[in-house]
Amino acid sequence: MTRTQQALLRIAAPLALLACASPAAAAVIHVVKSPACGCCVKWVEYLRKAGHQVMITNADPSGAAERLGVPEDLRSCHTASVGKYALEGHVPAADIARLLREKPNAAGLAVPGMPAGSPGMEMGARQPFETILFARDGTRRMFARH
Repeated sequence: MTRTQQALLRIAAPLALLACASPAAAAVIHVVKSPACGCCVKWVEYLRKAGHQVMITNADPSGAAERLGVPEDLRSCHTASVGKYALEGHVPAADIARLLREKPNAAGLAVPGMPAGSPGMEMGARQPFETILFARDGTRRMFARH
């Protein structure tokens, strides 16, 4: 391989990786959280480490949850949105990536409550938990089990 070819490869390889980057990693997640919530901050840090851009609004998340169609029994300590979807609670980054890749006809994902061991809640004994896919018509199904 010539020096010119090597130089072109050094330039082209990173550009090719950017072109193949996951749309999930490029998506901006808007998080509405209480200013005093520490686990919400940990979830945001987790999302950023997973490659997401995150914008934060410190406010009562209940208004955002209602506007985004999150059923009351699925609500948690923070509400987020990405694209047309709601994200309620400590939703894992892999589930967000899958949601954005598959684009189901749904309102969003929720991890109800604050299960120990979920992203941002890595303390104490880990609890098994499910990520729920929910629709505005009230239907829901298990999206992932962790």
